[in-house]
Amino acid sequence: MEQINKAKSISIWIFILPFVAVNTCLILVTQFHSLFPNQVDIIHNTFPYFDGGASISRTARPYPSWLIFKPLMIFTSFLLIKYWIYNREIINFFSKNHKNAKRIFFFGIASAIFLTLHSIFLGIKFDNDFYKLFRRVILLSFIIFEIIAQAYLVLTLYSFKKTLLNYLNLNILKLKIILVFILIIVAVISIPIISLPGDEFMGFSLKFFKHGLEWNYFLGVITFYLLTYLMWKKN
Repeated sequence: MEQINKAKSISIWIFILPFVAVNTCLILVTQFHSLFPNQVDIIHNTFPYFDGGASISRTARPYPSWLIFKPLMIFTSFLLIKYWIYNREIINFFSKNHKNAKRIFFFGIASAIFLTLHSIFLGIKFDNDFYKLFRRVILLSFIIFEIIAQAYLVLTLYSFKKTLLNYLNLNILKLKIILVFILIIVAVISIPIISLPGDEFMGFSLKFFKHGLEWNYFLGVITFYLLTYLMWKKN
């Protein structure tokens, strides 16, 4: 099926492009300090996946990091739109007018739009509380809509897994279900913690926890697409 081939080929790029974007920005801001005209933007001695020394936006918003981050993430948004269109067609092919097809399409497309908006507004500074809230809402909306779309998709594919045995690796599909389940559980547990005011709670650094969680959660979200590439069998 042509849509399966397209979804498979596009999914690997949805993993690679964001991974390259955020980690290139991290390398630039921590290792190539001479590239940054404003030395306040540089960061020393951190690997935020482990120590939470910086947020993703902190590494991506200064010049010249945003020259890499914004184009790659906006193009990723375009690929995401194509990806969710292909998956709607795949579901309707195997289970016509499936009740979840429209939901998957809606949440998937919405997440891509929110990612585009987040990328556009990153680095644009306004000393306005409403604007800061607006940016946070956009980022949170992307995460929520993306996870909902992923959850609907894996559960829908699993619901008619017997029909798909010749097309996909069932073990990889189960891994995707486990991954999405973990992402949901982590989100439910973490939201009350990261919503606490201030940078410390009972002597524990919320700031570093939030940053470390952000990097690793981002990695988990895009790993979904790496598993998609591995899940679909070659014709």
